[in-house]
Amino acid sequence: MVNSTLVATLYVNPVTGNDANTGMRGAPLKSLSRALKVTSTPAIIRLAPGSYNAANGEKFPLVIPEGVTVVGNEANRGLGIVIDGGGNYQSLTFGVQNITLLLLDDAYLLGVTVTNHTPKGTGVWIESTMPVIANNTFTNCGREGIFVTGNAKPVIRDNAIARNGSGGLVFANNSKGECIGNLIRKNPLGLAVTDNGAPMIVNNQITENKVAIALAKDSRAVLRGNIVSQNTDGGLLINGNGIPDFGHIHDPAANRFSDNQNFDVFNNTKYPVISVGNNLNPAHVKGTIEFRAATVELNPQFQKGGVFTDIGGHWAREFIEGLASQDLISGFPDGGFQPENRISRAEYAALVARIFKLPAINANRFSDVPQQFWAAGVINAAASAGFLGGFPDGTFRPQQALTKVQALVSLVNGLKLTAGDANLLSMYRDRAQIPSYAVGAVATATQNMLVVNYPDWDVLEPLRDITRGEIAAIVYQTLVVRGLVPAIRSPYIVLPNTQLPTFSDLPGHWAEPFIRGLASLKLINGFADGSFKPDQPMNRAEYAVLITNAFNPAPKRNPSQFVDVPKKFWAHDAILKATAGGFVSGFSDRTFRPEQHVQRLQVIVSLVSGLSLPPQPATNLASIYKDIQSVPQNTHTAIATATHHRLVVNYPHPNQLLPQKPATRGEVAAFVYQAMVTTGRIRAIASPYIVNKS
Repeated sequence: MVNSTLVATLYVNPVTGNDANTGMRGAPLKSLSRALKVTSTPAIIRLAPGSYNAANGEKFPLVIPEGVTVVGNEANRGLGIVIDGGGNYQSLTFGVQNITLLLLDDAYLLGVTVTNHTPKGTGVWIESTMPVIANNTFTNCGREGIFVTGNAKPVIRDNAIARNGSGGLVFANNSKGECIGNLIRKNPLGLAVTDNGAPMIVNNQITENKVAIALAKDSRAVLRGNIVSQNTDGGLLINGNGIPDFGHIHDPAANRFSDNQNFDVFNNTKYPVISVGNNLNPAHVKGTIEFRAATVELNPQFQKGGVFTDIGGHWAREFIEGLASQDLISGFPDGGFQPENRISRAEYAALVARIFKLPAINANRFSDVPQQFWAAGVINAAASAGFLGGFPDGTFRPQQALTKVQALVSLVNGLKLTAGDANLLSMYRDRAQIPSYAVGAVATATQNMLVVNYPDWDVLEPLRDITRGEIAAIVYQTLVVRGLVPAIRSPYIVLPNTQLPTFSDLPGHWAEPFIRGLASLKLINGFADGSFKPDQPMNRAEYAVLITNAFNPAPKRNPSQFVDVPKKFWAHDAILKATAGGFVSGFSDRTFRPEQHVQRLQVIVSLVSGLSLPPQPATNLASIYKDIQSVPQNTHTAIATATHHRLVVNYPHPNQLLPQKPATRGEVAAFVYQAMVTTGRIRAIASPYIVNKS
């Protein structure tokens, strides 16, 4: 286990503070320079409104060290909290520069205004580090608002970058990183990428500059979802050997260009630029731009369609409609889907390429797939990604029917799924028919709930040609496992046997069936001595890991970065994923407190929120729980919702919530198990401690 770290907080107020003070809330320091000098890391430095300049004791450049968060007012992007000044910094890549702030790894700059009036001054300099810059304003800098260089990979999000002397934001050298959701306006050059820079530039509004975006030298920027409008010279200018990622057939770029004076896009290079899915007027383009459609047509006889005429009452209808609603599968010109027809290997390759967004590959891999064949590009793509292989004679046999076991092996290999237990295959009555080469893959598919068997869930029929309805169901399940679509309740989804794993201290424990069920799916582990310790409290980090394992949540919001969860922390990735998925949150001081025990009430509210369960009226809770008065009023709806969906498990007394009690490992396992039952991911079990809604 990793010990929690105490996060120091210092307060700075340039109006009422004194650098001889302690930096406590009631005795703030006067200068940010002093706070940076006396603080230890990790730390939070809170800035009050005022001017942070040389007259008030600042010594530039200011260096924000690793693990330090400088925060003003994020809600108004630092209005009235102005860091103004500059000093010389010896850059390893660009020599001496005049800068206001230098940000090191894991430094955070949040909610301030940065200005550097020096004629060649830069607001923030980032060199080969990975800081986070969010909800700030960069304005009136003599040269750029932000300069990124070296091997830097910053996150630059939701800032206003305006009225700087030369440029708003520059990526140079070998820098990468993310530029997301910023407003970049009224700069001579809004955003520049040069040298070998390759940032992600996503969902920014770049407007009223002279030139919005300029790519130069060997830059490779990725552009998605940006609004580029009303720039007085032009939108996107490409020079040198710059090549933007401007969309792919499976990943349209969705940039919007409008009302730019001389051009929307000017490709001033010798290379063509491929545009897919951009809102771009071809008449307002200069240079060679190839416009391509953002969809992949399958077999020419197919058509797109969300509702099909021949699937009413079919056992796979919900799976088919689930894929069709996202335009991931196609039907036929007569409006049908033909769910009982077989699917060929070529058709399956096209389906895989569309669903998993595999770019077409023109290089010919197989002797019987000529380049002009309708599915050549997607066959090569599926083969390169590991979903399909050819035969020893060098052929692919595109018209050959796909068998069920081939489909399962394909998806397991292509998605690189692991951890199948061969003992799980004992549930299939016809397991002897599974080819030896496929035993591990079928076990893994079963473990991950990819297998859908109709009409008998325990009959696999591995060697039979798979139908279009079956492949839709199995592929849909892969998206469920990845957290991309909601689970569908179906009696034909094979659920792993929950009776396999056990631990030395579980026999007779009230939570044994819940724990064993999660362990059978490899979602939860015990300890090296063979025990589970079901009555030991679970901490917030362990809970985040379990949630991530169980639900693989899709992001609902931007992931949070916490000052007490360094990148090397064992649960770092799970904590970020669980917070982005809406299951857990941090605290107002930007901490997560991973070693803090998670409370029973927190677990209940977390599951209701993360699963987006429809709210239920909190009208009769007093008749169900005798301690409901100890539950905060603002969580009553969540409690009612959890009770309605049978998520609440109370031991030993079902009518006692004990909301503030630290949740034990057994209790958390029970709650999460019930949540998986609600989403159709696991079989329901009987327990007298599951609270009924009536």
